[in-house]
Amino acid sequence: MSRRFEFSGRTALITGAASGIGAALAAGLAARGAHLILADINAEGLEAVAAPLRQSGHRVTTHVVDMADAEAISGLARDVATAGEPVHLLINNAGIALGGLFEEVDMADFERLLDINLYGVIRMTRAFLPRLRAVEEAHIINISSIFGIVAPAGQAAYSTAKFGVKGFSNALRHELAGSTIGVTTVHPGGVSTNIAASAKPPPNASAAEIEAGKKQTQRLLVMPPAEAARIILDGVARKKPRILVGRDAHTMMWFERLFPTRYWSLMQSIIGSRRSGSKTPSQG
Repeated sequence: MSRRFEFSGRTALITGAASGIGAALAAGLAARGAHLILADINAEGLEAVAAPLRQSGHRVTTHVVDMADAEAISGLARDVATAGEPVHLLINNAGIALGGLFEEVDMADFERLLDINLYGVIRMTRAFLPRLRAVEEAHIINISSIFGIVAPAGQAAYSTAKFGVKGFSNALRHELAGSTIGVTTVHPGGVSTNIAASAKPPPNASAAEIEAGKKQTQRLLVMPPAEAARIILDGVARKKPRILVGRDAHTMMWFERLFPTRYWSLMQSIIGSRRSGSKTPSQG
């Protein structure tokens, strides 16, 4: 295999492609000559991303899929196989956020987040491994988060899922070593997307607390999605096993490495108080 992963002429499947990093990855891959299979639960947003790419002459197919639905994921795999589309690049990007302390959040909400952010990644990977093995070279990109390296208070559900994505990806990379399939884990920091704004707020938070949390979140989410996508694609082209996106992600990674049991007290001044669970580095 080449020492670099080439995108031109290959087909990429992106989940969570209707907005944010997913939409930016679609545009970035199209500009690099890739064909696209885009999946998202948001049909209108998905078409808004796909239409201008098609008008520019790129080959794009779209699929409306709920990543919490195991049968829908199996159906997506069947549809792609029936269409005879190869898959060279699987980007598991779809995700949601959930604010609030562990004792406060509803268990059904916690479980839905795991279904999308963790089991969606696992199910997509299992469903598409046969397609990835069928091509000459393939790559899996799993979008974790900096909260898959550090675990702030108020992010029990999100960190559980994103730590799980990191562990799953690392084990899978070791299992696939020497094969034609590579694996990259991505840890974005504060990227300016809608995931935090659309997160379900802490159950007992007042309207004023929710609004203050949203304003503080927007101050933290500063990197444009297009820049995040460029960093990710440049790293994948070099077949990097791990990609940190943003200076904040690098800073928090070092906090955790240097102060593995005390980093939270150092981070509080950066990401806010213990109460506010909506301050989530964003993707999707």
